[in-house]
Amino acid sequence: MRGELLERERVHSIVGAFFEVYNTFGPGLSESVYAGALEVELSDRGHEVLREVVIEVRYKNRRIGWQRIDKLVDRRIVIENKATERLAASDHARLLNYLEITPYEVGLILHFGPSPRFYKYIDTPKRSIRADSCASVRIRDQKGSKRRGRQIPTRELDSLPAQNERGDHENDNIHTDAHG
Repeated sequence: MRGELLERERVHSIVGAFFEVYNTFGPGLSESVYAGALEVELSDRGHEVLREVVIEVRYKNRRIGWQRIDKLVDRRIVIENKATERLAASDHARLLNYLEITPYEVGLILHFGPSPRFYKYIDTPKRSIRADSCASVRIRDQKGSKRRGRQIPTRELDSLPAQNERGDHENDNIHTDAHG
């Protein structure tokens, strides 16, 4: 997979939906408004959109807490929506951590700021480094009931060469990271 872009078509569709919503509303609305519009746009494009995915975080085989992910698209791509003036460094770190503790390899930050920007992160290949530090994914269905996913070992990030998803777009930022 090194020569191919991970989830190229899905990411292209998600980013297209992001720009459709941004071009409709522009900057200045609340994150929840953009999140709702993005959910509608992604659904109209044929994607399954799960909001507020709950992740159980474990350390040394003990549950230590819960974490929520804004969106999961097609049960493959983690989405973080931001509607702020600027993104903080912690916003990027948060998405990297979400990818690290889940089975998902691709994540996007969609920034509905003064200028629309998106950032793609890749966490691959997924390799277990500690089987006792895990996350299990809980997904709420439309009726609000919880379904528990399988436990996922903590993951290690490997660097991949950065590639543009849409080479002609200046806002296309793809990030990888490596933990030493």
